[in-house]
Amino acid sequence: MDMDTKELKRETPTAAQQVTPLVPPVDIVEDREGITLRADLPGVDREHLSIDVDGETLTIEATVTLGEPAGIQPVYTEVRVAQYRRSFVLGRDLDANRIEASIREGVLTLRVPKSEQAKPRRIEVKTS
Repeated sequence: MDMDTKELKRETPTAAQQVTPLVPPVDIVEDREGITLRADLPGVDREHLSIDVDGETLTIEATVTLGEPAGIQPVYTEVRVAQYRRSFVLGRDLDANRIEASIREGVLTLRVPKSEQAKPRRIEVKTS
């Protein structure tokens, strides 16, 4: 492979350049009690994860810094910092005040319960 490493180094993005956020894949499952959202965020730990609700908008943001193994200096890199960002509009029947979140092995799980008035309920019929 005959490459000019000076040319490669000149093209290497700097940390100051804008990083385009990645859109993580998400699975959403609904049941009688609410929805469960699972997002793939490989390499993300709790300290670099932000989950915000603004009005009816739920936003997930995370940053992963890809470190280099000790003693290795890369000649060319395309990705040093990965940023994830994804937003969702929550339905009015969901209770955004009771969202629960956990992350394990790069998978974020959010549980968004339905509000009490949105949950299906059985009406008892009385005899007169």
